Amino acid sequence: MSTQKHPGGRLSLFQAAYVVARRDFTAILFSRAFIFFLLGPLFPVVVMALAGGVGAQVQQGAGVASVGLAMSAEDNRAMLKAGEALSERLGSAVPPMSELRAVAPGETFDARAALQKSEGQLAAVVTGTPASPHLTATEGSIERWQGVISMIAAQAEGQTLAYPEVATSEVASSAAARNSARINTAQGGQVLLFLLIMLLASMVLSNLVEEKGNKIIEVLAAAIPMDALFLGKLFAMLAVSVVGIAVWGTTAGIVLTAGGVSLSDYAMPGVGWPMFMVLFALYFGMGYLLLGAIFLTIGSQAKTVREVQTLSMPATMLQVLVFFLSSLTITNAGGWIDWLGMAFPLSSPFVMVAHAAMDERLWPHALALGWQALCVALFVRVGASMFRKRVMKSGPQGAIKGKESRRGPVGFVRGLFSKGSAAAR
Repeated sequence: MSTQKHPGGRLSLFQAAYVVARRDFTAILFSRAFIFFLLGPLFPVVVMALAGGVGAQVQQGAGVASVGLAMSAEDNRAMLKAGEALSERLGSAVPPMSELRAVAPGETFDARAALQKSEGQLAAVVTGTPASPHLTATEGSIERWQGVISMIAAQAEGQTLAYPEVATSEVASSAAARNSARINTAQGGQVLLFLLIMLLASMVLSNLVEEKGNKIIEVLAAAIPMDALFLGKLFAMLAVSVVGIAVWGTTAGIVLTAGGVSLSDYAMPGVGWPMFMVLFALYFGMGYLLLGAIFLTIGSQAKTVREVQTLSMPATMLQVLVFFLSSLTITNAGGWIDWLGMAFPLSSPFVMVAHAAMDERLWPHALALGWQALCVALFVRVGASMFRKRVMKSGPQGAIKGKESRRGPVGFVRGLFSKGSAAAR
């Protein structure tokens, strides 16, 4: 880092931000309160239980598996008509059916390959004829639908007493099974990202209110640019959060490994586990900086802890609503809700984590990260401007500037950093 300073001995923006970030990071990391903070994740388990209700709704909307028909065009139409008629009487016991392909006479159709390569909710394929249907599906789907397909085929043939025997072929997995498993991974990623951001972003408020109460903010305002103070505090809290996540992640990994649990026991995300973890870390950083900038701006507008709680409540409730909106995008991939979730800055990290779990493509993440980085820069710029205007009016600065002039701003900040580090130790 360059050691050049601005005229008058003042530190540059990034130098001053680094000094503030280093001071805050050291003071928090070596404090007793940080030990108790690491125990914080034990409490959000309650939130995870509440989020299970939304998860069940998502599974209900997204987990409806369908059966594809690959018979002749005439037989496909007869099966579809019979399925609709039975559905009116039997309800959800009859699976949704669609024409996968019209098979010409003498043509063979590879149902196994169709199930392996297809996307979406296709869980089984019916081939052959209504008089001699053949069901290809996973073991669970065969047990569930073999009798139903026989009833549909009988009605398609005009039979009311004799039901044809349904031949079966078992496959290891299907598109519907993979999609359902990836939905679970997407939901888990969203819930974990939400809990981490909400738990860790609140530290920004408590740290700011404490320093406003003991007038440290006014002292720093006399020595360094306010934009640097804003940046330093924001990135210091992000660094502390990364340390906390590293401790929690290591502990969870040791416990799960000791219990014989590995990532292979869970559904593989669309982009693979290594890339999913990288993208999760990047989206956490973006989401934290966005919400942290909002919280830091709110904290600068308040004079007391009570005012902070009152002003931060709308932002907290908004983030909860954003999380629920993001959860709904799982069942609306490619729809307007999905595009809205990706475009709105606060929901974009959650939506893209779900996309990483369900989709193999990587280029959408490059676009999303670029857009989120632009929004972070805008949020920080606006927040720092409001922060500067408010803090500069928050207390008497004449006496502070008089003290600072005798020691010089650079020496004053360095002395303040040294005292903060000594107090932490």
